[in-house]
Amino acid sequence: MSQEIAVVGSPEFTTGFRLAGVRVVEDVPSDEKPDHLDDAVERTFEDAEVGIVVMHEDDLQHLSRGVREQVEESVEPVVVTLGGSGAGSGLREQIKRAIGIDLMGED
Repeated sequence: MSQEIAVVGSPEFTTGFRLAGVRVVEDVPSDEKPDHLDDAVERTFEDAEVGIVVMHEDDLQHLSRGVREQVEESVEPVVVTLGGSGAGSGLREQIKRAIGIDLMGED
């Protein structure tokens, strides 16, 4: 069972996670995101020890189409996005995808 938490994003985003003890961190400076974010996410997905990947919601727009689809469909590792303009809007879907059921029931 994968037990590590990984964080992918700008150094500003990842610093708090480092201070909290997260050991798997991929820093991608904001000016390098279009070129290096895909690579960072793919490296994280290849790590068999990683069970949860945390990213900033806004970083999804910087991913290529293929990597974005991989992130959105991934069950293991589970990808959790934080922040952004739609904060919290996708959390229900993330939980449903991770555990296979909708805890909130029908709308």
